[in-house]
Amino acid sequence: MATTNIAVRPLHDRILVRRVAESTTTAGGIIIPDTAKEKPQKGEIIATGKGRITDDGKVLALEVKAGDQILFSKYAGTELKLEGEEFLMMREEDVLGVLN
Repeated sequence: MATTNIAVRPLHDRILVRRVAESTTTAGGIIIPDTAKEKPQKGEIIATGKGRITDDGKVLALEVKAGDQILFSKYAGTELKLEGEEFLMMREEDVLGVLN
């Protein structure tokens, strides 16, 4: 996917994610209609904050970075529409894993 210049910078341990479209057919070749599709739980990180701030004021860097393909929980984040495109803003703790 192309890198996007979005005029928003996540704060602290938040990340901005673009959902990755799921396949419209099953492994057996059955086409899934739009009404039966669930929102994808995969995404690409577009931007990250600086990191989580600890109780003593230190900043812990995030383990994820822009460009990472991730899996996240079904109800993670807040949906945003920026420059006509849909994104999710979530905390790093909502990320279940990074896809290799």
